[in-house]
Amino acid sequence: METIILSFGIILILGVLTTKILDKLKIPAFLGFLATGILLGPYVSDVLDPSFRGLTQEISAMAIVILLIRAGLNVRREDIYKVGKPAVEMSFLPSIIEGCSIIFIGHYLLGISFIEAGMLGFILGAVSPAILVPRMLDLIDKGLGVGKCIPTILLSGSAADDVIAITIFSAFLGIYTGGHTDITWDLIGIPVSLIFGVLLGFLTGLILIFVFRKWDFSDAEKLFITLATGIILNAIGEITQGKIPIAGLVGVMVIGFLILDKSPKIALSLSNNYSTLWILAEIIVFVLLGAQLNLSLILSPINIGTIILPIILVSILVISLGLLFRFVGVYLALLKTDLNNKEKLFCMISYIPKANVQATIGGVPLAVGVLNGDLILAVSAISIIYTAPLGAILIKFFSKKLLTKDDNVCKNCE
Repeated sequence: METIILSFGIILILGVLTTKILDKLKIPAFLGFLATGILLGPYVSDVLDPSFRGLTQEISAMAIVILLIRAGLNVRREDIYKVGKPAVEMSFLPSIIEGCSIIFIGHYLLGISFIEAGMLGFILGAVSPAILVPRMLDLIDKGLGVGKCIPTILLSGSAADDVIAITIFSAFLGIYTGGHTDITWDLIGIPVSLIFGVLLGFLTGLILIFVFRKWDFSDAEKLFITLATGIILNAIGEITQGKIPIAGLVGVMVIGFLILDKSPKIALSLSNNYSTLWILAEIIVFVLLGAQLNLSLILSPINIGTIILPIILVSILVISLGLLFRFVGVYLALLKTDLNNKEKLFCMISYIPKANVQATIGGVPLAVGVLNGDLILAVSAISIIYTAPLGAILIKFFSKKLLTKDDNVCKNCE
């Protein structure tokens, strides 16, 4: 226990110092957190306690809950009505098109089976909430793109994007391991899970609003209650997998949305508190992500026919080709909106980063004995190193060049 607490303390101190240093250099702080994790991890100095590293999945899940509640607290009802159709299409078209493309790309370039490539495709097919959500909230604060609801489209679409990618990944994993998996039923279950997730979040949000109005809670207590509720909803979604499909993470975002709609004053105080809480969560989650990256595996060679290349080069090619197909999915999802080509390009860029899902399930194939599980893990790790910094930097750089500054009123986005 003492070593776990020590690891926690080391991460916090180095995280805060890293933030201060990189802010002055105008470099995204999470890059420093990733580098810190690599240096503290088992493949370099091995400073972090193994038990603490073992909590990566749980901490990542909590961080996603924090992000999605915070996102919901910044999404207004009128915006949701306006962006309904494109947000829905953004939630599945980019992910499915990218995942399906990598089934073929991965098979031929990496030499893995179609089923293994299917697992890889839908590990890579999920966008990173940890990168996307804070930057979309920053755009809302600055009034960039809000006139056409662009941050809201991306926030809403990304909330379901991860659910869909994980569901299809689980189907391919079930086929490989010989589990009783029906892909048709799994695909039908995706919209059902989203509907149940919205309903569960809506009901839970109404209960929370009633409780907050009935009893006098401090801002800190409201923070703890909403966070605990979000964690429980996420757990319900995981527990009911294979039985009743419920997208718990979508429900988590709905809670924040409903609180903003029914109690704006409560939403404002909660949003400020969640912004502070995210500072802590971001440091921990990205340090732990960095600690999982095995640099020796990433640099190891792979045979492509008669050519021997480092895994990192082949992986970057696979990921890049997959992203091109992802861009096609984004373009198709936004085809009938009034977004111009510059704004559509920005939406494509915003769907580049990968981190949380890749870190959380990238090692699952290896853990269950998939033949090329180590290769799938390596490509997943490379996708984090490659796309998370690239996506974050490009979003920041192009937001001022491709988006217009508007008053905070969502106009027609249909």
